[in-house]
Amino acid sequence: MTRILEVVCLLALGTTAHAGEYNPVLSIGDQAPAWSDLPGIDGKTHSLADLKQSKAVVLVFTCNSCPYAVDYETRIIALAKQFAAHGVAVVAVNVNKVPEDRFDEMKARAKSQGFNFPYLYDETQQIARDFGATYTPEFFVLDAQRKIAYMGALDDSPAADKVQQQYVATALTALLDGQQPKVKETVAMGCRIRLERKRRGR
Repeated sequence: MTRILEVVCLLALGTTAHAGEYNPVLSIGDQAPAWSDLPGIDGKTHSLADLKQSKAVVLVFTCNSCPYAVDYETRIIALAKQFAAHGVAVVAVNVNKVPEDRFDEMKARAKSQGFNFPYLYDETQQIARDFGATYTPEFFVLDAQRKIAYMGALDDSPAADKVQQQYVATALTALLDGQQPKVKETVAMGCRIRLERKRRGR
């Protein structure tokens, strides 16, 4: 009985050690899960491997249907513009399946708002599961080795005029200077990602 309890405790500790402070799957320093062949609104398929020349990558989980995500669109556009010249790639991905988040709606939204970054769709929702993403918007900063350097919110306020700390921009600046971000993980703010429940095999 004692041996069984020891094994259970070790398993529990192993699970806790692997997950981040606010992320149920990834920890800071983990190798980022690679995505591949995800369709983009530009008519092309996209993979993490396509970005091998980028000095850093910002992956943002977003959608059309969440008011928080919509409010952050101009800030994501500004972020992509600010860091493009520094070799940073910004990629957005949507995994929701409600009508307003379908692929055609994504195309229309990106065109109307002038998205300057790839906007991808993963109908399988696997990329969200791999990253432990639970909110829109939720941000992951990958360093040059594609390890997780930061994850969480873009900044410290849903209201653009009240932002005092720009977490993602600060993390990128640190990485480009050859340093690690001081703030590595925060709580993402937004709407819950609508993950479908996986059916158990019979």
